[in-house]
Amino acid sequence: MNDFWLCFFPMFVAVDAVGILPLFMHLTEGVERLAVRKVIVQSMITALVVALVFLALGRWIFQYLGITVADFLIAGGILLFTISVIDIITVEKRIAQVDADSLGAVPIGVPLIVGPAVLTTIFVLVGEYGIMPTVAATVVNIVIAGCVFWLAAPIYRILGRSGSRALSKLAGILLAAIAVMMVRKGILMLWQGISITP
Repeated sequence: MNDFWLCFFPMFVAVDAVGILPLFMHLTEGVERLAVRKVIVQSMITALVVALVFLALGRWIFQYLGITVADFLIAGGILLFTISVIDIITVEKRIAQVDADSLGAVPIGVPLIVGPAVLTTIFVLVGEYGIMPTVAATVVNIVIAGCVFWLAAPIYRILGRSGSRALSKLAGILLAAIAVMMVRKGILMLWQGISITP
């Protein structure tokens, strides 16, 4: 049980469910409530599947393909930056932009919930505490993220329409900044020659 908690807290920080909430609200603005619930379920399933598959096969796949942590950071950053730029500069309503059928999988499930930080943390925790505590901590934190997303509607009602729009625009800029940070870290790792395969 002690190993679980030693895995839980680093994974909690890596997932950062509370920090993702403004981005989730930003990406699902204008989406119907029922569709948002489907997005939440889809994001949790996608994140869980990717995390477990990565835990089981990630090291072998990355080594086989020659993919490094830096590569993953740069790819994820470019994806998030593209989404944020489209959201910020597009005048049209989000309803015309969002594909609710895939929104939960990408970018919410991956790379927002399960991104480079989570995948790297998984490798570290497995090496230190074993598979079972790491799996348990990962599953619990993904469920927590889903629960936080589920509370987005009450938070929206508290903030109101104008407050939510302001938060949404701020989140769009934050998303772009996070994307740039990911790309910068990836490039720095490549430049320093420490971009080892996980």
